Amino acid sequence: MRTAPLPRVFVHNRQRKTVVDGDALEQFARRAVALCLEERGAGLTRLNEVNVLLISDRRIAELHRRFMQIPGPTDVITFQHGEIFISAETACRRAKTHRTSLGQELRLYLVHGLLHLHGFDDRDPASAARMHRVQERIVCL
Repeated sequence: MRTAPLPRVFVHNRQRKTVVDGDALEQFARRAVALCLEERGAGLTRLNEVNVLLISDRRIAELHRRFMQIPGPTDVITFQHGEIFISAETACRRAKTHRTSLGQELRLYLVHGLLHLHGFDDRDPASAARMHRVQERIVCL
């Protein structure tokens, strides 16, 4: 049973190309944090606050290159001190490709980031499969 308060979650829309319902995403994020904490892990328990920043492909590509030495945009980058950067443009493109909604794609990236903050890893196939199962369960609730 958890005795410490849940980390506060804030969504900040820092891009202008994609229309996003930040309030709905923030409400989902607050529910998702509680569900992530039900899973084995410890990272989220050490955070007082999680900031989700919706940014452009250009900005996420800069972060991707600077911190991971990988060129080009990506969907989500998580920093262990409690920041989750999500490319709204990538989410929009992939929503069309996967025939889903922008909101669903953003929720998926957000949960992915929360699980990384909670200590999940997706570098090997078994860990990635576990993370994917948990991620899908939380996103679909």
